[in-house]
Amino acid sequence: MEAYLPCLYAFIACVAFCLVFNMRGKLIFFTSLGGAIGWFVYLLLSPLQNDIVQFFLATVVITLYSEIMARIHRVPVTGYLLIALLPMVPGGGIYYSMEYCIAGNTEMFLETGLHTLGIAGALALGILLVSSLVRLWHACGDRTEPHA
Repeated sequence: MEAYLPCLYAFIACVAFCLVFNMRGKLIFFTSLGGAIGWFVYLLLSPLQNDIVQFFLATVVITLYSEIMARIHRVPVTGYLLIALLPMVPGGGIYYSMEYCIAGNTEMFLETGLHTLGIAGALALGILLVSSLVRLWHACGDRTEPHA
């Protein structure tokens, strides 16, 4: 049960941001579900002992989910992706990096800052990979052979 509570919290946080972004109806549930799924995948991959890889793979799953659900509901992918990625954003790492910087602790600032940058890069790379593959797949599927 302990593994499911953080997913529920991620879902609730995503619902709150759906209200901020003025989403209505069933989109609130499905976009928030993406955030919960992403956090579940992150927790499921915890035996990897490498949180940057966990963030990357969770982002790949979130982006796939967002692409599929956006096509089912005929809405832009951006709404699904923004809401679902919110639990993954390394806000704590950014905060602590700045705290160490202000305190003058250069070693911890660099360590925390580089780790946070790695997480942010993993998020961006996961989105880029899946979005590019989906666009490539659609571009190849749209080609029609000329009739002779």
